[in-house]
Amino acid sequence: MGRPGRRWLLCCITGFAFAFLWLTGELSSEDVSVGCVDSTVERRRRCCGVEVAGLGSRTGWSQNPHPGRTADVLLCLFGFKSLYMMHRRFPVFFLSPDPTTSPNNLQVLRKFAFQVSWTTEEILYRLDVGWPNRPEYFTGTTFCVAIDSLSGLVYVAQRGDNIPKVLVFTEDGYFLRSWNYTVDTPHGIFAASTLHEQSVWITDVGSGSYGHTIKKYNSFGDLVQVLGTPGKKGTGLTPLQFDNPAELYVADTGDIYIVDGDGGLNNRLIKLSQDFMILWLHGERGTGPAKFNIPHSVTVDSAGRVWIADRGNKRIQVFDKDTGEWLGAWNNCFTEEGPSSVRFTPDGKYVIVAQLNLSRVLLVAAPPVGSIGNCSVINTIQLADQVLPHLLDVSGKTGAIYVAEIGAKQVQKYVPVEGYFPSFTHS
Repeated sequence: MGRPGRRWLLCCITGFAFAFLWLTGELSSEDVSVGCVDSTVERRRRCCGVEVAGLGSRTGWSQNPHPGRTADVLLCLFGFKSLYMMHRRFPVFFLSPDPTTSPNNLQVLRKFAFQVSWTTEEILYRLDVGWPNRPEYFTGTTFCVAIDSLSGLVYVAQRGDNIPKVLVFTEDGYFLRSWNYTVDTPHGIFAASTLHEQSVWITDVGSGSYGHTIKKYNSFGDLVQVLGTPGKKGTGLTPLQFDNPAELYVADTGDIYIVDGDGGLNNRLIKLSQDFMILWLHGERGTGPAKFNIPHSVTVDSAGRVWIADRGNKRIQVFDKDTGEWLGAWNNCFTEEGPSSVRFTPDGKYVIVAQLNLSRVLLVAAPPVGSIGNCSVINTIQLADQVLPHLLDVSGKTGAIYVAEIGAKQVQKYVPVEGYFPSFTHS
């Protein structure tokens, strides 16, 4: 890189530095009232090593005898503007010590959601920064999200006091309604709709009168069905009891797959028929095949395989949906942390996996029918620290990934980069 290139790069970096210092409170608004240029006519400031006048001065831009230096200043302002716009649109966390305001000596100064990665990995998904149109409706801790692709609706369940527990958006980001009836402490959510019925299932891990249950609602929040013993955790099968049920998946046939045991008494996978009879069950804590330690998420692929995010054992286990036979496991991708959520892209080519404490979403190659093999990561979406992606869902129509983040307290939408997924990208 030649001398001019180095100078221009330094100017951009300096502009970023000015913006960072301002965002974290190290500079006052007076210091950066017009980027690097002072707003007064009489005084001059130095920016990127170049002395410039105020915009109203006769010795300003129009009469600058050094056009190269003018370009330097413009680059400096561009760097400042770039980081400022990131602050306006993205949730990354800028933290600084403050022992008076936080038990962890960390104070959230600005909420961002962007992280620069210097990897050469090709980008397959991009953040939809305009979704939703009104993010202020996220008033609690967003634990889960479900997509009704048939109706084009997005359901978000959040926790908190005196707030609506379920929010309903369109896939385009418009807020429609909210409801709260009989929802205590939501953990997982699933939208299962047909041409004749729109239904939403919620796993509830609360200790109140509706806790430790799995509940079916219509799209307006009317309670339709309750599975489990409301308010009472347990291990029983007759009647069926749950203890911190984590998530469920409802197949097109009406069969229900439930992972029961987000840190509770149970560590089991249950398959129910559409009339709620137990078809098969794996239910023991352990590290061997078909044993679990915090089974946290469940999904079914088009080949008839049931995929379980066995979070505590740092692996994904796979079963035959008809017989319950154990087919294999993936653990080579999860040496740092276990998976918290698992879903498939609509074309069935990729498995989407969230890792909570690493604030990471993985795009993994799906194995062919008849083989499980080893986990092979194709692409990574690295979120900012402490965003904490808990559960996610994928639109069956567009392939967009919706991620419920309990750290950032929001849901973010990632859309496929056009050209990589021609089977479900859209204009």
